[in-house]
Amino acid sequence: MTLPDWARAFGPPLFAAAIRTTPEDFQVTEELGWDLSGDGEHDYLWIEKTGANTEWVARQLARHAEVPAKDVGYAGLKDRHAITRQWFSVPRWNSPDWNTLDVEGVAVVDVQRNNKKLRRGAHKANTFRIVLRGDGIDGVVLEDRVQLIREQGVPNYFGEQRFGRGGGNLELADVFAKGKRLPRHKRSIAISTIRSFLFNEALSVRVADGTWNSLLPGDKANLDGTGSVFDVQEVDDELVRRCAEMDIHPAGELVGEGSIQGPEVWLGALTKARVAPGTRSLRLGVPTLETVISEQTVELFFSLRRGAFATSVLREISET
Repeated sequence: MTLPDWARAFGPPLFAAAIRTTPEDFQVTEELGWDLSGDGEHDYLWIEKTGANTEWVARQLARHAEVPAKDVGYAGLKDRHAITRQWFSVPRWNSPDWNTLDVEGVAVVDVQRNNKKLRRGAHKANTFRIVLRGDGIDGVVLEDRVQLIREQGVPNYFGEQRFGRGGGNLELADVFAKGKRLPRHKRSIAISTIRSFLFNEALSVRVADGTWNSLLPGDKANLDGTGSVFDVQEVDDELVRRCAEMDIHPAGELVGEGSIQGPEVWLGALTKARVAPGTRSLRLGVPTLETVISEQTVELFFSLRRGAFATSVLREISET
């Protein structure tokens, strides 16, 4: 199933590029943003993985430690076709020797202790190094686009990976909406797909009319870097200033029980499942974006808060 070509903020892509030509071309490093306790019943493993799926790695760690896979924790799913560095937590009930771990593409860089399991979404941010390879790269034009992104951010779309290969998760969403019982994992994917797709659709409308990065009466405003939101009844000078300075962002709805914007069958399924509605910032700040440009490659360096997608940045630069 082909995904829509959602609206771009700064015009068409500047060039066609290949990404992930090698794992080294796509590197992600997780930032927890908090200190480990240094003691407790969980080993925290700082792992560098190459060409490996996060969930698969978690299962290998569980096997080595002889604990149930469900007891291994990680903060987020990281790309498979990449070099990624992230934390995993593993109960140390059986005092595993991590020096003897032998898993292809997995290296234990550091081992520490903590008193709690690592939960999903517990990290603060991810730092990226991404190489784009293409022809006809105009360095001057590219730097102008990068400066716009630094100053204004990008639309905070959910990335294509949220919708599965070839948009296949949309079919799962339809099956779920028609009432078929699904395993818990697939049910979660279906719900996430519905909410993400409808958010992107609504955001695309705001991008097309030029209001994705400004507040409108009736909006909710999201405080940058937090889940805090407040209602905007009137847009005064103070709110305009704060929005321009990237202190707050307009927020869109993540549909749930009682929502009215979207296909009735999807919304009905969310209501039946008692999914609480939520919000997500329409804008994603990328103030740290830096580039190294050569004739046929562009290296991008930037950090994004958790829940954000690097593809939202890339699509404003190139067609990948």
